[in-house]
Amino acid sequence: MSELKNRIDFVYIFDVQDGNPNGDPDAGNLPRVDAETGMGLVTDVCLKRKVRNYVQVAKECAAGYDIFIKEKAVLNTLIDAAHEEDTVKTASDKTSAARDLMCKKYFDIRTFGAVMSTGKNAGQVRGPIQFTFARSVDPIAAMEHSITRMAVATEKEAEKQGGDNRTMGRKATVPYGLYVCHGFISANLAQQTGFSEEDLALFWDALKNMFDVDRSAARGLMSAQKLVVFKHESVLGNAPANKLFDLVKIEKVCDGAPRKFDDYKVTIEKNNLPTGVTVEELI
Repeated sequence: MSELKNRIDFVYIFDVQDGNPNGDPDAGNLPRVDAETGMGLVTDVCLKRKVRNYVQVAKECAAGYDIFIKEKAVLNTLIDAAHEEDTVKTASDKTSAARDLMCKKYFDIRTFGAVMSTGKNAGQVRGPIQFTFARSVDPIAAMEHSITRMAVATEKEAEKQGGDNRTMGRKATVPYGLYVCHGFISANLAQQTGFSEEDLALFWDALKNMFDVDRSAARGLMSAQKLVVFKHESVLGNAPANKLFDLVKIEKVCDGAPRKFDDYKVTIEKNNLPTGVTVEELI
């Protein structure tokens, strides 16, 4: 495995058409929105979940690529199992040994970090990759649609309707939204968790393809549109991340409400790159 030796900052741009990119369970599962500006939001947790799902499908939980936070997992059972390994049993510092073992075994731990002090204690891991919330470029219009189902769940419902057997429901969508997420990759933390260049390549693949392995009627058409990567020459970095993100400009070029990615123009001011930083468009 090749050690990561450069700090990286990135801009991830994706869109949704006629779907709900991230419902809020505290608001009837309506699309998340900034109440003051009307801008749509997608949480970092939602995006990390999609990365985990992609890696789980792509690697089939092969050695070194298992997923710690996955459906129906019992986390303390996994932590306790690490303490049953011979390398941990014979270690003088069992907590540190268990932590190192968990990093080697689980892709999402060495990528995003984890709190593993809830069981037999495998410590805590600060992950080298972190996301911000994704925020839409323009205010979104969250819409609710009435839907029907030509069936009922129980005989009692059928009797109540006299055999009509029709049920009603609601579905929330965003007609169109272009979302921007900012990400950070620490080479220093990557060296501590064992996150490698090979892991980074898999992470980029996940960002490019994760929507295609996570389709659902509720999410409509979600697509990765741009992935702009700023690579620093040094471990600690050569420029502030916010200054690099400001070089990515997104401009609406249509009249009226945007309804597709081509209604925007994305440009990168490459001539203004700070010394020691390079930029690459992976999408």
